[in-house]
Formats: sequence, structure tokens, C-alpha cells
Amino acid sequence: MKLFYCCYGGAHTSVTCASIHLGYLPDDRVPSPSEFAKVPFYDKMDNHKLGTPVFMGRDALGWDIYIIGMKNVKTIVIPAMRSYLNACGMDQSDFKLINALVELHPVTSIGGLATRKFGLISLGRPLTIWGIRKTYTKFLALVKEVKENLQIRENSLKD
Repeated sequence: MKLFYCCYGGAHTSVTCASIHLGYLPDDRVPSPSEFAKVPFYDKMDNHKLGTPVFMGRDALGWDIYIIGMKNVKTIVIPAMRSYLNACGMDQSDFKLINALVELHPVTSIGGLATRKFGLISLGRPLTIWGIRKTYTKFLALVKEVKENLQIRENSLKD
């Protein structure tokens, strides 16, 4: 079973959601800026990996959690992923594609542009973290809903 958190560049929102899901970031409070330094792939996605699923870990229910950046082609990437996974013989119920593009604070986008496009990491990364922290409750709500739905699915399979 595979779950993909999908976002624009695969460096901030999908990583944040996957990190909450896997417990790398807290699910009961806004993390400190220093906690983001421990998150795998936060603000570090290589542009050549866009469109490629990146494994983040396995959750308590046994789901493999991935992140994927889609840039401006989300209308192509998500159907392509579904088609590919179906062609590989995966049942639709064994994978989930989650849109992690939540409404962000504008500072997050400015920071992301500084780091991802211009390589100004020491300027941009703190800005992305500041912005993500400002909208962290949106990430918590999304991940909570995803995990609840996975648990409901798990419980229905046991019955």
C-alpha cells in the first residue's frame, strides 16, 4: 500500500505533510524552526527528481509514504501516476494520491523561490519555515483527515 503526498515542488508542503504523518514533525503543536532541520528532504528536493516519487518512510498501518513534486503539471502527473500504478497491477484501493497543495502564507512561496530557483538557501529556507509554521494547522488538519480515512479503511478490512 502506497500513499503519495503531492505538491508543487516536492520540497515544502508534501514533505511537511509526510513528516507529520510519519512523526518526524509533531501532530499536536507547531514545531520550532530547529525541528525542520531534522526533516528528510525539507527544502532539499533536486529539480531533476520532480515527478518522481521519493520514499519518506512507512507508517504504523504499513503504508509506504512518498512525496512527489508536480510543478505546473498536476493535471498530468496524478492521472499518469494512477495509470502507471494500475498498469503495475496495483488495485486502486492500495494507493492514495493526496493533494498537499494547501493555501500557504505568501512568505513560504518567496522563500521557496529564493532557495529552489536562486540557490539562496540561507535566506530562503528560514522564510519557508516561517511561512509553513504560520499555516501549520492546515497541514495538521489534512494529515489528520488522511490518517483517519486510512484507519477507517483498515477497520473495514478487519470486519
